[in-house]
Amino acid sequence: MTTPLVSIHLPDGAWESTDVRQALRARDMGSVFRRVQQYSGASQARIATAVGMTQARVNEIINGRREVVRLDVYERIADGLMMPDSARQLLGLAAGREKQKSGAVFDLAAFPEVVRVYSTQAAAQAEIQQHAGAASELDILAVRGLGLIGLNDSMLRSCLNRAQERLRLRVLLLQSSSPALSRRAAEIGESSESLASGVELTEARLRELSHTCDVEIYRYDMLPTWRVIRADGTMFVGAFDSGWEGHESATYKIVETSHGPLFRGFKRMIDAMIDGANRTV
Repeated sequence: MTTPLVSIHLPDGAWESTDVRQALRARDMGSVFRRVQQYSGASQARIATAVGMTQARVNEIINGRREVVRLDVYERIADGLMMPDSARQLLGLAAGREKQKSGAVFDLAAFPEVVRVYSTQAAAQAEIQQHAGAASELDILAVRGLGLIGLNDSMLRSCLNRAQERLRLRVLLLQSSSPALSRRAAEIGESSESLASGVELTEARLRELSHTCDVEIYRYDMLPTWRVIRADGTMFVGAFDSGWEGHESATYKIVETSHGPLFRGFKRMIDAMIDGANRTV
């Protein structure tokens, strides 16, 4: 017999506290559960009942021995803890009213393209490198790209020095002279000159790769929203925001399927941006 889920209600204002919002933005469910205990007095067993887990699983998450990576589990946690829409959105979930209106928005059985969500890009690094190292086509949509590909120790740099078939590499970087770059620099508390110099350095270093792969570099001039790495039929997608940089965002692994809209939509976006961008290499 299935145990019915009994939701937990936190006091007014708990979801707006700095510590809870930081934990939600980092997708740190262990910290969220600890704050739930702090604000509501709920035991691990009580949390387990609310979110549809075993007490042992909740204990593992609280103590950092297990991470939550599936969107349907995030959805179940949000429902069980009666998260307001502002908290749900920090987790990357649809607002509760949208869910009630249109069903299980993040049901992975209905949206099989999203196969995993990582708390940050660093958590996905090994898998990103594995896919990039075997790809024949690699698209990168970034701002300056230093952490991705511009430096010797960047995440993807070593993936390009290989003896297999020649790789087609397309990189989109923010135009260093655009108003969008100045706005983005202000959002992250950096000078426009520093951000622009990082973009220029990445482009200079990418030119060095022409002997190992077919390099195309494009400059776009719109405010960056998405950070995308496409390795053939797999994408890793994060978001830029005024509160964080792309590598700090949750990273969604999206795979190409026959009828799925997400992979095709992001690829279409990249192709459209390339059509409207200035090719520099």
